[in-house]
Amino acid sequence: MTGTTVRSPAVLLWTTLLLGACAGSSAPRAEAPMAGKRVEGSRGMVTASHPDAAAAGASILAEGGTAVDAFVATAFALSVTDISQTGLGGGGAMTFYDAKARRVEHLSFYPRTGDNPAWGRPDSTRRMGRAAATPGMVAGLLEAHGKWGTLTRAQVMAPAIRLARNGFIVSPLLSRTIASSRAKMQADTLAMVRFMPGGESLRPGDRLVQPELAATLERIRDGGRDAFYTGVVAERLSAKVQSLGGLITPADLKAYPVTAMRPLCSTWRGYTVLGAPPPMGGTSVLEMLQMADYAGVTGAGGLTSQPEAVVKMADILRLASADAGRFRGDPLAVRVPARGNSAPGFAQQRAGLVGGALPDTVVAGDAWAFDNVAVPDACRRFNPYPAAVASRAPSENDEAASPRNEDGQSLTSHLSIVDARGNAVSATTTVGVLFGSGVYTEGFWLNSSASNLDARTRGPNRYAISTMSPTVILQGNHVRLVIGAAGSQYIQPSIVQVTLRTLAFGEDPWTAIAAPRIYTSATQKDVEVEPGFDLPVYQALVTRGYRPVSRVADITMGGVHAVLVRPNGTRIGVADPRRDGVAAKQ
Repeated sequence: MTGTTVRSPAVLLWTTLLLGACAGSSAPRAEAPMAGKRVEGSRGMVTASHPDAAAAGASILAEGGTAVDAFVATAFALSVTDISQTGLGGGGAMTFYDAKARRVEHLSFYPRTGDNPAWGRPDSTRRMGRAAATPGMVAGLLEAHGKWGTLTRAQVMAPAIRLARNGFIVSPLLSRTIASSRAKMQADTLAMVRFMPGGESLRPGDRLVQPELAATLERIRDGGRDAFYTGVVAERLSAKVQSLGGLITPADLKAYPVTAMRPLCSTWRGYTVLGAPPPMGGTSVLEMLQMADYAGVTGAGGLTSQPEAVVKMADILRLASADAGRFRGDPLAVRVPARGNSAPGFAQQRAGLVGGALPDTVVAGDAWAFDNVAVPDACRRFNPYPAAVASRAPSENDEAASPRNEDGQSLTSHLSIVDARGNAVSATTTVGVLFGSGVYTEGFWLNSSASNLDARTRGPNRYAISTMSPTVILQGNHVRLVIGAAGSQYIQPSIVQVTLRTLAFGEDPWTAIAAPRIYTSATQKDVEVEPGFDLPVYQALVTRGYRPVSRVADITMGGVHAVLVRPNGTRIGVADPRRDGVAAKQ
């Protein structure tokens, strides 16, 4: 039988999760009750959404590689093992802190539209071929490696090639995602052979071997970027997409640009928070952290047993959702006031609405008024994201545009790394919804990111929008928290709630990640709630006018992977129990 992916023992052991969640503030040495979910070390640390991928990154650190080398190795390995959620046919973004140079860099390599004017038409992007945009994953990983890596391409790609060629053990989560995507599997004969041999999805414990993917990875190892974006791989990819109604051409692939951008930056409680600029979703993370301070949430001492703090958090989520829905898009094509949206003055203004009237739909604030305000002093040295510049100003139609999140269950994959030198990488990658567009070629699935484009953001030659928010938080010149999440619209709320628990309330990072979360948006009063809060918390939400909706703590509620660095240099890697991931130390 041709096999599958390995599932970590952490899958949804919710009795244990609730014990961790209800523990409140825990001792610094708290142990995670699930294997590999909480790991301490004094040197390099990798946390990622699959055990074999985390091990790949840790092995690269042990070979003398940097955080960037480990990032490239881990991301390529995730393209093999976390294949329902990320892969060579997708894209992502990474935020990198160079500890020696004290410099922050951000690369955007998200899927992008091409030259065809049809990209600007409101054609259905739910069809298989039409949902796929030009993938940026391979270009982004190789660009990062070329700029900041120290090991050879063959070294950093070796673990991924081995996992694809020899196989890995299928986990319960991968088995479940394959079974739930039967229609996509059935659309491709080879996909059925690999993932549903005999018509049944691979089961936990099966081995998934992917020779076609191994061959593609070997081409990239030997030929670099051109081996993927030109030649036989590019020709077959574009031909298949076009046969299914898509628009990607060989010229689009060859011309795909990785974009180096300045990070967003703001200060919060003595920390410097560095986030992902548009078209990624880092503005919401910075805005919500600052609103939590101005609204008094950070003074509550916790969330699990603090009704008033959780109610305020729900208000903050709605306000930030409205702002994110209004101010979005590829900044190379439309004006996006991301600097204003993450400015302290804007956050303070918006926080003034917390606890006020509770409208059915929250209206976005005026971030433009803050876009040219000087950044905090601690941010200036990083030359952060500038005031908006682009070829097109917003119009009345833009102002009326409704918030939009990634369509369906866009689950994504996140990794966080700190090496022994103090360099850090936070990176999020994705193919969109499970198994992307459903187009399977050369051993990988093409993304569904074109489905993220709407009346405001669609058009030729632009990046699709995303909620992905790879974040690095510094204290002075030293990394304190490297964090990010997977899970579409749940990404930013998950990052913020875990960061508050860890850095504001002093909870052990395992407790912070395992603890229950809430989610809501600008256009609803329903608040999704995980089990584990004190009962008065749920009652307080009702009293405020919200409608709590019970949610099982599962993969769609956000998968956070983080590394906390204590002042003594100890690294604590933590992986979300809602997912397969683990932490691995050098």
